[in-house]
Amino acid sequence: MTDRLWGRAFIGGAIRERMLITVEDSQIAEIREVVQAPSDALVVHDLIVPGFIDIHVHGGDGADFMDGAEEAVARVSSFHARNGTTALAATTLSASRADIRNAVTTIARVSHSSRQAAEICAIHLEGPYISAKRAGAQSVECVRPADIQEIGALVNEASHLRWIITVAPEIEGVRALIEHFRGRVIFSIGHTAADYGDAVAALEWGATQFTHLFNAMTGMHHREPGVVGAALVSTAATAELIADGIHVHPAVLRVATLAMPSRIALITDAVRAAGMPAGDYKLYDQKFSVSESGGARLADGTLAGSTLTMQRAVQNMVELAGLPIEMVIPMATEVPARILGIADRKGRIAAGYDADLVVLTPKFEVARVFVRGRELR
Repeated sequence: MTDRLWGRAFIGGAIRERMLITVEDSQIAEIREVVQAPSDALVVHDLIVPGFIDIHVHGGDGADFMDGAEEAVARVSSFHARNGTTALAATTLSASRADIRNAVTTIARVSHSSRQAAEICAIHLEGPYISAKRAGAQSVECVRPADIQEIGALVNEASHLRWIITVAPEIEGVRALIEHFRGRVIFSIGHTAADYGDAVAALEWGATQFTHLFNAMTGMHHREPGVVGAALVSTAATAELIADGIHVHPAVLRVATLAMPSRIALITDAVRAAGMPAGDYKLYDQKFSVSESGGARLADGTLAGSTLTMQRAVQNMVELAGLPIEMVIPMATEVPARILGIADRKGRIAAGYDADLVVLTPKFEVARVFVRGRELR
């Protein structure tokens, strides 16, 4: 990467003109306003924003983290990096103990490599301690009671990474699991048939997040607020949001964002079909199809993740939900960085932070990506 970039940049919550960003040793060394671009600086005519951070992504480019292969991990992280994601939480599914362990050990091993495109900062176990009634496209046969020993062994396999675990509060053993690992693991409420009271109780036990808000959980009714209601009235919990225009109506995307300021993290929930043509694919042991419109569904119509990228999620929040870009960018950068505990080095354009930068065109398409100071080609 060139040592310096000059142009419009999203800094400190606002778009600022004529900013000179100096990079040294993969980090941002200095930021200052300069009237004219220095001769040795790369002049950027578009908008420079922090690299996107995806805390819930399964796959892309034909590969899935559950494949348990180093090549698959590399393909997924490289694909999403090309679309603006510079850091992510590699996400698994409800599966056998052996398959989850294999996926985790592979992710942990590859995450040490500096050659990966998007940096793997965390592992997100989406199950298997979820409700069979709200399993969605996940394997019902692999859903099981919470097991402290199983999680302890997995966390030890990748102790250098942050951990997120999606759980259903009503499942046997979940309270003990949350209370045992509280502080070491981020617990996210999701794939649940719980009511409002159950969700509030889970927050009191130590859960701090909601997995893909509105999907695979009890909705909000004026006489029964459900899990969605618990998320909306919480003052501290964060929530994931899939902004593909399919999982959540654009009007509801807007409502959730306005109701939970600084607490919404955009995610892709992308599966292996992301970046691939329409056709048939596999999500662990489930077959699903992708239509020409991009929707991924099982044969019975159940949504099976998405084919979304973070770039498209940002674009949709502006173009479909009608939100200002200044409000949307933190949902893809600062909020997920805070969730993963890496807000001291990622999620902002600031001195001392990793030089993870994305250049967006006026149509919010990715023009250039820099990962830790290196431009992807």
